Amino acid sequence: MSEAFDITETLDVKGASCPMPVVKTKSAIDDLAEGEVLEVVATDSGSMSDLKGWAAGTDGVELLEQVEDGDVYKHYVEKTA
Repeated sequence: MSEAFDITETLDVKGASCPMPVVKTKSAIDDLAEGEVLEVVATDSGSMSDLKGWAAGTDGVELLEQVEDGDVYKHYVEKTA
């Protein structure tokens, strides 16, 4: 993992399936300040494409990195605005 950013908060959505990882990520990112980074830890393999698509279509967020670690998927989302 090339974690070259500081994680502000970690959101654990393990066990949740679509669309909950995205719904909970949106809610958590709304509580962060600009420039802060949210780490999302999920077990739903669909979260890889779901969060990527959500971030691409959402103003004010940037998906920095996604890491697959066995059965766990980690997503790093920065609030940019």
